[in-house]
Amino acid sequence: MTNLLIAISNIVENPITDLVSHYRGSNRANSMGDALEVYVKDVFCGSLNKTNQEKDSLYSQNFSYLGNQNNPPDIIVKEGDAIEVKKIESLSSAIALNSSYPKNKLHHDDSRITNECRNCEEATWESKDIIYSVGVAPKGTNKLKALWFVYGSCYAANRNTYTRIADKITNGIQEINDVEFIETNELAKVKKVDPLGITDLRVRGMWHIANPVKVFEDHVTLNKEKEFSVNTIILEEKYNSFPKVDRDRIESISIEGFSITDIQIKSPNNPAKLLKAKLISYEK
Repeated sequence: MTNLLIAISNIVENPITDLVSHYRGSNRANSMGDALEVYVKDVFCGSLNKTNQEKDSLYSQNFSYLGNQNNPPDIIVKEGDAIEVKKIESLSSAIALNSSYPKNKLHHDDSRITNECRNCEEATWESKDIIYSVGVAPKGTNKLKALWFVYGSCYAANRNTYTRIADKITNGIQEINDVEFIETNELAKVKKVDPLGITDLRVRGMWHIANPVKVFEDHVTLNKEKEFSVNTIILEEKYNSFPKVDRDRIESISIEGFSITDIQIKSPNNPAKLLKAKLISYEK
């Protein structure tokens, strides 16, 4: 089965940056955001230059779930990791997560995922590691300038860090008297706010998280003169859990601009604690 190391190897061996042009002829993508998601699927499946029919077959073989724009995640690898794909237009832009708080893992009991996602595999799963795939495509261009793959375990705190804040807001709103509350996945939904009962109020969370360029600036210095760069942050323990054949493949890459470095990153739950991690980088 596929995994992130296979995807990175495929990118390095066949980097494509003009994604919209690459996918336009196959009708796979109408925008840079669509093209980025298809690209991520293709690098995981080794299907960059396959026909549409071949792609669909490979997607079915390698993925157990392909999501939608309204519910995380975008992709789940069969018996493997979840992937959330995000496009930004600037190296300094924050990432909009909308109503979904940052995740260190994807949990089966998350109310924001669909039943199709929960039941996408024969074996019941409780949680999955999640990868944030962040593509930087400068405004006004169709070129992918930078691509990051960062595991949630390197990036986001435990979920109670976020849910306790959301729950506090929800509980506070529900203390308001003489209004009608509706069950919702948002922070709150209030019906019949006014005496005539004709006004409703939706209270939505709009979560943002700093992009990996900012978060890991102590470890990665992007060369803006380069056409394209890809960086991956992964805990050492996770890296070592991948099949040896895939570790051997990526460690044998000798292309100029490619490197694998041992680093230590701050724990998202306790910055005083340093975690052993791998930085996998490529630029051209």
